[in-house]
Amino acid sequence: MLCIHLKNDDPNFCLAAEEFLLKHYSDDIFMLWQSHDTVVVGKHQNAMAEINYPFVRRHGIRVARRISGGGTVFHDRGNINFTFIKNVAGPHEISFKRFTAPIVSVLHALGVAAETSGRNDLLVAGKKISGNAEHVFKKRVLHHGTLLFSSDLENLGNAIRVTPGKYTGKAVQSNRSPVANISGFLSSPLAISDFMQQLFQHQLATVAGSRMYQIPADEREQIERLAREKFETPEWQFNYSPAYLFQNSAAVGEKTVSVSLEVEKGVITRAKIAGSYYPAEIQTALQQILPGLPHAFEALSAAHRSAGFAVPEETIYLYF
Repeated sequence: MLCIHLKNDDPNFCLAAEEFLLKHYSDDIFMLWQSHDTVVVGKHQNAMAEINYPFVRRHGIRVARRISGGGTVFHDRGNINFTFIKNVAGPHEISFKRFTAPIVSVLHALGVAAETSGRNDLLVAGKKISGNAEHVFKKRVLHHGTLLFSSDLENLGNAIRVTPGKYTGKAVQSNRSPVANISGFLSSPLAISDFMQQLFQHQLATVAGSRMYQIPADEREQIERLAREKFETPEWQFNYSPAYLFQNSAAVGEKTVSVSLEVEKGVITRAKIAGSYYPAEIQTALQQILPGLPHAFEALSAAHRSAGFAVPEETIYLYF
């Protein structure tokens, strides 16, 4: 088994590295990595429906999409991402519990009573410390998960706090769970770097032939290209989302506004705006301008300027 400490905090590079190693290597792999603040959605999710768009945009939190299914997770420097990539003989060798067992063993050795849940999470005292997902490619399986060690849980909660009912469609929806940090269950303080080292040591000690490994420079360049051409693009991050209907109604001062958007592949195909907030001619203009534009803040802000009706930032956020 190749043990890799991926020292790159760009989530798109790290997600691209997972795909590259899955498809271009034949070795079993265990990898740890961290990234700066990012909401990561599952392959089949509607990114917009999974995030608190105003909070994420204002705080510079990235939105990324992985190649595995499952629900939305949050990354920051207090979170550790672990990745297993293994060759399998068939479906009988693909098991969430099998891949999380080494993580649970290390946690138990530290006195943290972690256990698996029925939703492919790891729990401690009933609170989620790890969300997991898998992707199968030919006879190789990618299993990856988060480990909340010392994450900013308030930031996490705000980034993925959404208002139910705004988005409808066939996308996979996340199941929200109470979360906790591993550090809060430790009997004595432990640096996150030391915890990562213990995870590596467990693999090196228990899996025959395991060794530390660095991805060669030429392969890192290929991963960077994959990140640029796929993972960093709006087409993958947002437009890959299944078609959806967005609806929202709100009071703006003493006036009201009602918005309905039909969106396919990230692009607005139909818009209906009602209420007393906009003059009739502006409503008509927006309903004509919005179709064909991305469902994104900048595009909607520009559409309002084009219609000759400048509005504050808060009004644009009514469209999300």
